[in-house]
Amino acid sequence: MAEIKDPENTILMELTSGMVTIELLPDIAPGHCERMKELARAGAYDNVVFHRVIDGFMAQTGDVANGNTEANYNPRRCGTGGSDLPDLKAEFSGVPHDRGTLGAARSANPDSANSQFFINFKDNHFLNRQYTVYGRVIDGMEHVDAITRGEPPANPDKMLSMKVAADA
Repeated sequence: MAEIKDPENTILMELTSGMVTIELLPDIAPGHCERMKELARAGAYDNVVFHRVIDGFMAQTGDVANGNTEANYNPRRCGTGGSDLPDLKAEFSGVPHDRGTLGAARSANPDSANSQFFINFKDNHFLNRQYTVYGRVIDGMEHVDAITRGEPPANPDKMLSMKVAADA
């Protein structure tokens, strides 16, 4: 397991295949990091599916309005929602979309990110400065690589739980 340097800015995402440790980048994207921690602490990400998983590209999740398999999963609507909180202003930076980085999913409007995010399977530098990078996987990338592919997957994988390491 990776060494956790800042528990308040580290996310523990439990998948079926194992734990994924994500280091948040609050110096780069403070608003996005705070939002992820707020939703994680509220349990909003628990049991939310990976609704868009493209081989060789990325795995997207975080639609807390339409993506909870036990409460509100709708495969036709999953990926179209967010949370009840206001959308976030873009926090574009020079941090590249490398393998394992976390990016904020959004619509065509740069300031429309809310709760959805994606994890890059490979370096996707064509996304640089167009999508907010606000974290990186520091342990457990093999579990991200094992997420079932599809748009949406027939039997989607989900985040069993997401917690801030300081609270775990």
